[in-house]
Amino acid sequence: MAPVRVGIVGLSANGGWAATAHVPALAAVEGYELRALSASSAESARVAGEKYGVPLTFGDAGELARHPEVDLVVVAVKVPEHRALIEPALAAGKQVLSEWPLGVSLAETRELAEAAKDGQTAVGLQGRSAPALRYLRDLIKDGYVGRVLSTSLIASGGNWGSSVRAGRDYQLHPEGGATLLTIPFAHTADTLHMVLGGFAELSATMATVRPRVRDEVTGDAVPMTVPDQIAVSGVLTGGAIVSLHLRGGTSPATDFLWEINGTEGTLVVEAADPLFWISKLTLRGSRTGTLERLAVPTRYELPQLAGRASEPSYNVAHAYARHLKGDLPDFGHALRVHRVLDAVQRSADAGTRVHPDAE
Repeated sequence: MAPVRVGIVGLSANGGWAATAHVPALAAVEGYELRALSASSAESARVAGEKYGVPLTFGDAGELARHPEVDLVVVAVKVPEHRALIEPALAAGKQVLSEWPLGVSLAETRELAEAAKDGQTAVGLQGRSAPALRYLRDLIKDGYVGRVLSTSLIASGGNWGSSVRAGRDYQLHPEGGATLLTIPFAHTADTLHMVLGGFAELSATMATVRPRVRDEVTGDAVPMTVPDQIAVSGVLTGGAIVSLHLRGGTSPATDFLWEINGTEGTLVVEAADPLFWISKLTLRGSRTGTLERLAVPTRYELPQLAGRASEPSYNVAHAYARHLKGDLPDFGHALRVHRVLDAVQRSADAGTRVHPDAE
């Protein structure tokens, strides 16, 4: 079959997520050709095209989407810009892969999901493609721990700590759509759903413990109006009790630790970085009382990526491989995740237990 011709929106010669993860991921997976890119201007696009060897360059994402030599439009920019860039691609009848979050709000995500009903879409929830987490899901399914009784997870957010990096100011306020809730918690909740099932009911507490943080460029104290602490407890659809705590910033003690306890055993997941969905993961398990390291079987990993689990492109490449099989979460799935986030927000606002399916 002919390769899928990809156009990346937001690929810059100055680096960024598209350059760090998507370019090497596409190079690692047979079946794709990076054919086009768009950047903030025609000149910056031309420079990026020269750097990455991309033949078609555009200063306008709409032109990229309409070009006949582009099959798949990858949107890898800040979430406030997603809608304006995704809609032209959908209108042009192209496949679309959007980085997460899909929209800045539940309402915007619903509108994008509705507009994409007849198209092939995908979102960057990379935890679903991580070899270690797919193996974890299968261990649970195959009865490694028996009946799941409970699960607890504690993690850092990476951002939303005592300071804010250059260009991240939009993450400090809810209208930017990129918060501790919509990014780290969303990836956590979606991975939890994949492995153990979703929330049947939940109760949430959120707080902004640091209402002012330091700008790392100017040194000034700037306001932060989004939560930097999220604690959620509840019951999963299978009956297990769940407890999640996400904290802004990083911790010298624990940045990601997930424990799953069952009638027959225990499983533990640890990450080398707070961003577990793009980090190297370690699995340990016990059915005898002693935790032992569990190696991920080679069948879960692309052979060409062996030994590269620490690279940011590792799980992204596995996502692209799954995309060729039509096996990535689509915009409809993104809407379901946003409904869970809305349930967390409603619970925290009202101080009550809620059912995520009830909007």
